[in-house]
Amino acid sequence: MTALQAPAPDTERRPVGTPRLAGVAWGLLILNTLGSAGAKTIIPLPRSLIQMATMGALVAAFALALAVNLKLRFRPSAYVLLLSLLLVPSVLSSVHLESGLGALFRCTRLALFVGTLWLLTRWWDGGLTFVRHHIRVYFAVLGTVAAGLVISPGAALPEIYGGRLVGALWPLTPPQIGQYAAVIIGLTVLLLLGRRTDRRSAAVIIVPSLVLLLLTHTRTATLGLLIGLVLAIGSLLLTSAAARRFFTWTVVVVTIGAVVFAGALQAWFLRGQSQENFSNLTGRAKVWDALLAAPRSVSQELFGVGLGDKSFGGLPIDNSWLAVYNEQGLVGVTIVAVIIVVLAGVALLRPPSLQRACAIFLISYCSIASYTEAGLGDASPYLLHLALAAALLAAPVQQPPLQPPVLPAQQQARTKDRPYIPRWARRPEVT
Repeated sequence: MTALQAPAPDTERRPVGTPRLAGVAWGLLILNTLGSAGAKTIIPLPRSLIQMATMGALVAAFALALAVNLKLRFRPSAYVLLLSLLLVPSVLSSVHLESGLGALFRCTRLALFVGTLWLLTRWWDGGLTFVRHHIRVYFAVLGTVAAGLVISPGAALPEIYGGRLVGALWPLTPPQIGQYAAVIIGLTVLLLLGRRTDRRSAAVIIVPSLVLLLLTHTRTATLGLLIGLVLAIGSLLLTSAAARRFFTWTVVVVTIGAVVFAGALQAWFLRGQSQENFSNLTGRAKVWDALLAAPRSVSQELFGVGLGDKSFGGLPIDNSWLAVYNEQGLVGVTIVAVIIVVLAGVALLRPPSLQRACAIFLISYCSIASYTEAGLGDASPYLLHLALAAALLAAPVQQPPLQPPVLPAQQQARTKDRPYIPRWARRPEVT
């Protein structure tokens, strides 16, 4: 039994008849959001080749989702509807080509991404099937990172990134690796608390992922993991004894560890940076101030300058809200804010459950990461995490009850007027 298999499948609510191709389509969406820019790999990969692979994965995901949902049956989803509305300011700002022809390409990519999610909503009913697909695929991605570390430690821990772990086989940056590791660690811990996996299988996922997370020195992913798990496990305290025990022991261990290893933790957290560099968020604050101070027309203020590479003045913005403001304007910021509020509100209104806890973890993590990472306004892992949260919060499909067979009118009358007589005791009727 693996960490992605439930030991008691009869107690788990699963989407009825979810085809394997739907899971393959979900995995291809993850491949599409890996991106094409990052560290130098052991074998140099042309960026055009990587873009062809990621874009081809998106087209294949849409084709597979369409193949398994030819009748175009959708389930109502406020999340996907709001993503569809986000396309409006994206297209209105991109048609002016202020960000170049790449803006229209990114709009097409976002439209295919949203269209694939619409096709997959047919199997969103609060089950854990897509959670397991999420963990499997991201764990496979982390497997390539670990393989690159073993094959070429120098390429995986380059000096240009300060010795932080990068993808040596596929170009992945430290924040990306930290994000993937933190998400699957959090989801696996919750599956373990919900008794949907055993300890040995969970350890196979959690331990190597935690090692990779520590090697990335990614503060945002670490804080997102810790805070997200606190909120998610807190939602289970009143209904789960395992959650209460885990929470208690975690508080004790973390408190003791913080006291004993205070110096090492501080050094890991600062990553050798000066206090000034740490206070302005590794230079991010300077980019943010310059973006907010730049003059804008009314159209740019409302709809932005079009989908781009999430940079300003040649430097990464590294803030989802400011990136959306720059590319999709105040209209885009409003839509993204509504997405977070709606998902959080629905999660709070749901009764305590493992699905609700997983959704709370994902929403919390994406909200925390949005402060120092971009991605809430375009096809990205963060939108895919929130899509998974929406799938977990969807209401289960109500199966129609079995109806008793309808008897002919004459037989119904005879059955009502006379008691039932076994066939062997019946007398032949005389006509």
